[in-house]
Amino acid sequence: MGTTRQVARRAGAGFTLIEVMIVILIVLALGGLVAYNLLDKKEQAEADIAKIDMNTLKSALRQFRFEQNRYPTDEEGLRVLWEKDAMTDEEGLKKWTKLLEKPLPKDRFGNEWGYRQVSEHGDEETYDLWSYGPDRQENTADDIVSWDVTEDGEPVDTDTSGSSPSGGGGG
Repeated sequence: MGTTRQVARRAGAGFTLIEVMIVILIVLALGGLVAYNLLDKKEQAEADIAKIDMNTLKSALRQFRFEQNRYPTDEEGLRVLWEKDAMTDEEGLKKWTKLLEKPLPKDRFGNEWGYRQVSEHGDEETYDLWSYGPDRQENTADDIVSWDVTEDGEPVDTDTSGSSPSGGGGG
């Protein structure tokens, strides 16, 4: 009878290998779900920050137009918003002011911002500004473009087939 007590005591003292493996699998599965959800939130946050950066550039472009009575040329690009040397117009040099304290030559994904002085997407009185987004591919769903939003920043329903932002130089 003494050996039966020792076996019962030993069995109740710890976990079996199967029990430990089940617990590890449950913890890994929960960790995977949490990581998957956090990664999705991180990507969405980066896209939202890129949209904020685009709005900053758009605001500076509106101010540039107010001061210079035109948008920057394709040659000047976005660089003229923070660097006087980029200005090509002699008369405009006299009125030039630094519109962005911190240069924004690239988007949050490491791509140069695309800029074109005359829009190819509707109103030719305005400009085109775009980012290829996190996948760095042209004409994909994650592209961030100025012609798909109103001045209020509200999305506009547009057909993106055939609306390539290529042809414009980066900022």
